[in-house]
Amino acid sequence: MTRKVHVDFGICESNGVCMGIIPEVFDLDDEDYLHVLQEEVTPENEAQILEAVRQCPRQAISVEDE
Repeated sequence: MTRKVHVDFGICESNGVCMGIIPEVFDLDDEDYLHVLQEEVTPENEAQILEAVRQCPRQAISVEDE
């Protein structure tokens, strides 16, 4: 089973907290729109992704099993 990052763009404010934690996965473009650069949760990035989930002010980020 693969675990993937999910962002609810309906509530995301693109404040960039997640990008500050793990810029390899989250990026804000010039128009302040959040992009997920790498959806897959791996052993190498899991701790930082879970920290981004925890610190998201709008709780717009989650990890889902697929």
